Amino acid sequence: MVLPKFNEYLEKYAQLIAEVGVNVQDSHTVVLQISVDQAPLARLITKEAYKLGAAEVIVQWTDDTVQKEFLTHAAEERLKNIPQHKVDQADDWIAKGASRISIVSSDPGSLAGVDPERVAAYQLAAGKAMHNLRIATQANKVSWVVAAAAGSKWAQQVFPELSAEEAEDALWDQIFKTTRIYAEDPVAAWKKHDQTLQTKADELNAEQFDSLHYTAPGTDLTIGLPQDHLWEGAGSLNARGEKFMANMPTEEVFTAPDSRRVDGYISSTKPLSYAGTIISGMTFTFKDGRVVDFSAEQGEDVLAKLLETDEGAKHLGEVALVPDPSPISQSGITFFNTLFDENASNHLALGSAYAFNLQGGTEMTEEELVKAGLNRSQTHVDFMVGSAEMNIDGVRKDGTTAPIFRNGDWA
Repeated sequence: MVLPKFNEYLEKYAQLIAEVGVNVQDSHTVVLQISVDQAPLARLITKEAYKLGAAEVIVQWTDDTVQKEFLTHAAEERLKNIPQHKVDQADDWIAKGASRISIVSSDPGSLAGVDPERVAAYQLAAGKAMHNLRIATQANKVSWVVAAAAGSKWAQQVFPELSAEEAEDALWDQIFKTTRIYAEDPVAAWKKHDQTLQTKADELNAEQFDSLHYTAPGTDLTIGLPQDHLWEGAGSLNARGEKFMANMPTEEVFTAPDSRRVDGYISSTKPLSYAGTIISGMTFTFKDGRVVDFSAEQGEDVLAKLLETDEGAKHLGEVALVPDPSPISQSGITFFNTLFDENASNHLALGSAYAFNLQGGTEMTEEELVKAGLNRSQTHVDFMVGSAEMNIDGVRKDGTTAPIFRNGDWA
């Protein structure tokens, strides 16, 4: 690694993830999911978490190559049946109120060539097995953060014109820039950024629009919003009232749509890395909240499998606003990674909605959330739709409108 002062910045990054990302407190359990290639970062995060008072840090190692071999060759019944001990482990994390740190660094095309049917079968089984953990996470019962590390193959996809080492350096540089590691005090810089996004969320919450109308080339879509919906910024509160940041980096404010009231058509503006495959050039047509037609220039078979996950996969679960002048967008880089690309662009998500995006939602049953219009599903997949040409209007119950976005930026 030739990036100047790399080790110093990596230490600051580990501190930021532990202190601001999941806000480790005394006696917390911390679960860290990270690639074997990122062991130096894993050791630093573990050290920082214990320094902040963690009772235990559980590291779960991942490996792209091992996962590809498993999905290619494992017996079918092993793909479709997740062992009970994994379910019990996840339930134990919930019982302990464990904070979860997920570090993404995978090659965006790591599962290219694997039968999409087998990948979909495994994801369906894993989704069912992790149901309780997903519900706890989506209701912010526990703290969680998704952050990134520069995987070698991922870096080469983002910067194909550079050598392998230069590409890795360039990707780490972007990760450090977008997470404010180069600031004199990254923790203070994050708190200021959090306040900026919260101000926008407060303005939208005060309006309580009935729907949003999106227009752009290839897009004319109206998305209904539930009564008493809540827009969120960067920071969230867990069940213990502790602040955490679900995504680092983040530039979005987001809420839950009314999954029954989405009509029109919309086009994606960036590629999506999903299930180890790149999907690009997507279009969706919605009627009464449901996807009734779709296409993709690349990866359409994988997109079809995603939409078949369950009924909820054909409906929207998130609507997020990101100004086109945001730092990630202005970098001009396509990261082939949703954590970054969604923060360069307005985006929507197919699948489950977050219960905390509805007033009182975290205390509601699944049935009550559905009745209020919040989508339920085993999946949640963001796709990017924003551009410098996108306009968005807020529509009030009386039919009057107010501009929210003009030419890709806050109006």
